[in-house]
Amino acid sequence: MSITRRRFVHTLMASGAATAFAAPRALAWHRAIVKPRSILILGGTGFIGPATIEAAVARGHKVTIFNRGRTEKYRPIKHDEIEHLYGNRDPEKHSQEDDPSTPKGLEQLEGRTFDVVIDNSGYYPRIVKASAEWAAKSAGMYIFISSISAYADSATADRDETAPVGKMDDPTIESMGPSFEYYGPLKALCEQAAEAAMPGRTAVVRPGYIVGPGDPTDRFTYWPVRISRGGECLAPGDPNDPVQFIDARDLAEFLITLVENSTTGVYNAVGPAEPARWGDVLSACVAAAATSPSLTWVDTDFLEANGMPGGSLPIWIPPRGEHAGFHRWSNARAESAGLKFRSTEAIVRDTLAWWPSEVERRTKATAAIQEEALAAGKEVPKLPDPSQLKAGISSEREQAVLAAWHEAHK
Repeated sequence: MSITRRRFVHTLMASGAATAFAAPRALAWHRAIVKPRSILILGGTGFIGPATIEAAVARGHKVTIFNRGRTEKYRPIKHDEIEHLYGNRDPEKHSQEDDPSTPKGLEQLEGRTFDVVIDNSGYYPRIVKASAEWAAKSAGMYIFISSISAYADSATADRDETAPVGKMDDPTIESMGPSFEYYGPLKALCEQAAEAAMPGRTAVVRPGYIVGPGDPTDRFTYWPVRISRGGECLAPGDPNDPVQFIDARDLAEFLITLVENSTTGVYNAVGPAEPARWGDVLSACVAAAATSPSLTWVDTDFLEANGMPGGSLPIWIPPRGEHAGFHRWSNARAESAGLKFRSTEAIVRDTLAWWPSEVERRTKATAAIQEEALAAGKEVPKLPDPSQLKAGISSEREQAVLAAWHEAHK
């Protein structure tokens, strides 16, 4: 693709800036000039997967997904043309581990070839090694979705992809650890396993917080939903605290851009384009609310003194000490490779609009899981209330902290 065409496509599509009239024309033009690729997504049914499918299909590519077939029952893929293959990322296990009649390991991939494999479900190097070694003889390129957490530390701001990654004394451990401390080093080992199997044919993408419609964690979602409920809202830290995140749809567009340009290398997928302030994010939530919420800023020292250190509230992490650079990674290399960002205001609005349908989906999924257990004569699992956010703090805890703050500042 020429530079002129690439700029045109990136500007109209990946940035999300196209008008409703221009976007379909841009997509049609894009499909006419870009060679369709066959893409295998390892996973495809969680958060990043559906967004990647959407981007790939819109841009004219053929998509196959490979997974165990569990999540699809509760989060179905809406595109009929998607090919579904089943098995297990672990070569020794079946798609349904307690049913040996179900597909085993990577068996359904044998004999198949693809232009690109996108791995968004790899967490342990042994598993990624198996997939990447299969792909080495069956695909032209491997894209591994890693994490900003792969870096050894985040104490220094403005570092790029050359910063050292984390290490583990025992690289064979297949556990995230009691405090999730192995997550980052394991991701780094997965990166290395992919590159070792496909040297020079691997792209590694390191996102920070992935947000937007479809987020199963509710970390970013907590803020627009909580603030939309109105009243006095606890705003942690300082409005000038830095923050980085990426909408899943922007990440997906970037992945497909890497596919189309056969771009390899390592990329920090963090945004927005310009350094964001925490206060701007919460202000966007206030602007999107149909109520009349108010923000009460409670400083970091007070929160820590009252049992709420950084991380007690989602997304926000005070820029000090070992976390001074956590929300300050350089994204220059990824932007040069085509990463674009929609506005924080658009992410907030879209997330808030999506939330009611997600509550409905979770409610149906919860009922279905419990009914299946009952029909099978198994113990009915106790599941969280699907209407409640998974992240954040209770309203009681929030009001208690606010009351203490006001009492201390009479």
